[in-house]
Amino acid sequence: MDPELRAAIGRIARVPQLLVACDYDGTLAPIVEDPSKAVPLPESVAAIRALAALPQTTVAVISGRALRDLAALSRLPSEVHLVGSHGSEFDIGFVERLSPELIAVRTRLRDALREIAAEHPGIRLERKPASVAVHTRGVDPQIAAAAIEAVRSGPATWDGVTVTQGKEVIELSVVATHKGIAIDQLRTQLSASAVLFIGDDVTDENGFGNLHGPDVGIKIGPGDTRADYRVAEPIEAARALGLLLETRRHWLFGERAVPIERHSMLANGRTVALLTPEAKVTWLCHPKPDSAAIFADLVGGSPAGHFSVSAERGGIPLGQRYRTGTMTVETRWSGLTVTDWLDLPAHETTPDGPAVMSGDSTLVRVLTGTGRARIEFAPRPEFGQVAVQLQPLDDGLLVLGSNEPVALYSPGVEWEVTSDGVYESAKAVVDLRAAGGQVVLELRFGTHSLEHHQLPVHERQAAAEQPWKDWVATLRLPTTARDLVVRSALTLRGLCHEPTGSILAAATTSLPEELGGVRNWDYRYCWLRDAALTARALVDLGSTEEAEGLLRWIDGVVERTGGHPERLHPLYTVDGYELGAEAVIDTLPGYAGSRPVRVGNLANHQLQLDVFGPVADLIAAVADLRGSVRETEWRVLENMVEAVQRRWHEPDHGIWEARLPPRHHIFSKVMCWMTVDRALHVMRQHGGEDRPEWVDLRDRIAANVLEHGWHEHAEAYSVAYGDEDMDASSLWIGLSGLLPGDDPRFLSTVLKIEADLRSGPVVYRYHWDDGLPGREGGFHICTAWLIEAYLRTGRRVDAEELFAQMIDTAGPTGLLPEQYDPLAERGLGNHPQAYSHLGLVRCALLLDNMLKQ
Repeated sequence: MDPELRAAIGRIARVPQLLVACDYDGTLAPIVEDPSKAVPLPESVAAIRALAALPQTTVAVISGRALRDLAALSRLPSEVHLVGSHGSEFDIGFVERLSPELIAVRTRLRDALREIAAEHPGIRLERKPASVAVHTRGVDPQIAAAAIEAVRSGPATWDGVTVTQGKEVIELSVVATHKGIAIDQLRTQLSASAVLFIGDDVTDENGFGNLHGPDVGIKIGPGDTRADYRVAEPIEAARALGLLLETRRHWLFGERAVPIERHSMLANGRTVALLTPEAKVTWLCHPKPDSAAIFADLVGGSPAGHFSVSAERGGIPLGQRYRTGTMTVETRWSGLTVTDWLDLPAHETTPDGPAVMSGDSTLVRVLTGTGRARIEFAPRPEFGQVAVQLQPLDDGLLVLGSNEPVALYSPGVEWEVTSDGVYESAKAVVDLRAAGGQVVLELRFGTHSLEHHQLPVHERQAAAEQPWKDWVATLRLPTTARDLVVRSALTLRGLCHEPTGSILAAATTSLPEELGGVRNWDYRYCWLRDAALTARALVDLGSTEEAEGLLRWIDGVVERTGGHPERLHPLYTVDGYELGAEAVIDTLPGYAGSRPVRVGNLANHQLQLDVFGPVADLIAAVADLRGSVRETEWRVLENMVEAVQRRWHEPDHGIWEARLPPRHHIFSKVMCWMTVDRALHVMRQHGGEDRPEWVDLRDRIAANVLEHGWHEHAEAYSVAYGDEDMDASSLWIGLSGLLPGDDPRFLSTVLKIEADLRSGPVVYRYHWDDGLPGREGGFHICTAWLIEAYLRTGRRVDAEELFAQMIDTAGPTGLLPEQYDPLAERGLGNHPQAYSHLGLVRCALLLDNMLKQ
């Protein structure tokens, strides 16, 4: 196939709403002497049937034949739209809609053409609901020419008659239309993003003439045409449809989707990246983790950008692992090891001392061994919305065309740059034995520098890894699941944005809560609640640095409310500012076809009154560990209580951000209580004056939730006042300390949530209708809450059993996404999720404490 046509099909296969339109005779079916025997090619039928079955894809056959004849002859399924008479007939009942005046003209037309046919032997008339076609195929050329002249000088000149000339046919219609108009009508009705039209006849030129923008027209056979592309015969058109089918199916449903939990995360405190078990960099945002992605293969497949390294001979790697105590990942084949880490800007020595080379983060990939490796570099900035060019130079490649300069330093690698008509990619094969056993690839962001480094790469690796190792050495680690706790702690620290102090809820956007579903959200932001809980888990391990940075960040966010902390949003960008509008990237098919891919989060505008509780709890934990409270922390604490005082009595949207009207959520009320309770603790333990008004506020909130939150029929604290449905977050009626572990009401609530929401190794958030279609997996954080509830209510064996089941769901390198599907036995949701890892840390510490008692 013509490479340009192949590239055009590749582009149009990836539009959100695609209309595929084809002529029939000479396109789907070869031209034959007897039109009644024009049977479509099996290859064409198979392709258009399969295309019509795809979502967001419509197929139409637009023919000059009458609709009834087209339907009877083609025998195509109802999923394929049939349009007859060059666009005059969109359904079988069309003839009934002709006005009496048009019916009269049609009758005169038929009579006149019948007379012409009688005078010219061999001429065949085809009567249609709104037209008559005069066929001259197989007729003596002189007789045919005379007949056509009689038609043109006679009925074709009448008012209200439209003439369409084709191959050995002339058609006279009482309706002014043609295939181009039909395509436009279908395009409008279907809101098609682009049209692919294939035809062979003169009558198809009207269709080609109405194509524009990203549309693709394919002409079959010789002759002048307005189509951009051409094939020789119908079987080649069938091949083009087959390529379209294969490409679009991959785009819609994803190429082989690596299970979410099998991805490993790289981090350097500035941004994060995800790596598949086969050493493909499948996700990386630049310059910050909530910026646009330069590699979005994770949610868009290979066309959305990736950076792959593999053994030339193929095969699955022997394994993948983190280097102990670091965020460096090694992927191993026989004869090839790929070592990956995200580095900070490199340093070089100058006469005045060390200086930082220009740039931001650097992705370092070191290939070692004796084998041959295949490399593919396909950057796609702005989620693939920006076309870039790759310029090979002596020591690497420059990425041109993006606002952010990017360079791939790769000395000794000979790149072959290819293009699909829009995007360029670079490929190479390296022989490690010939290269001395090592090849270094450095993807440098924020610079076009391809300068050599003075430090050997192994020294730079050691320098990048040492801070992680040093930090782990400071932690107070449990004996329970020690290695997994270390990996979870490193993951949580990797989700911290060091320049600002904010902490991500997760590293990704739009990884689905249901495969193929619409529950796909952007978690690359800092939720006050999630971040505070994350920092609290690290404080429990003995590290306060992350909490202190986060509290400074929160102080800045509160300050920007202008003295109204009750107006805090649930989440902010990593820089601490309000998010832009939630948007959908239509050009990305989503992980395993799970659409839409979202950027931003509408929860930004919700009222979530629970967010103050975890912040106050964090301040209390930091103060207890450090033995003092800083001025900024006092300020944040007082602002949290002030916010609660003003709004605790209001209904809100709750922790789960359901897009429903506000309710009086139990969890939100408990967190309001916890805000004041922890503030009183800090006051009493760390030198502040007691606040009687705070005591009164705490007690009023407690009395309110204990009375109104209890549901008599459920015999438990439910999701919200007056609602019988259960919610895992209501376990916090006891986990917060509002009720003691042996209170019968807490015991009953634990039993009810266990019965209603636990399924094997997971606990679901809820089963109530949240207004969205589909279902989701069990939430690891909810599982952790139930483990803690088991411990608080004396069910230690049950806690240990559920914890063992929970950690068994982790990926091979110890990472956890947001959720787990116990039926499909695979992870779901954004990855890695801070909630999941902080839950694991909290449970391991509690279990360890139980063992020591």
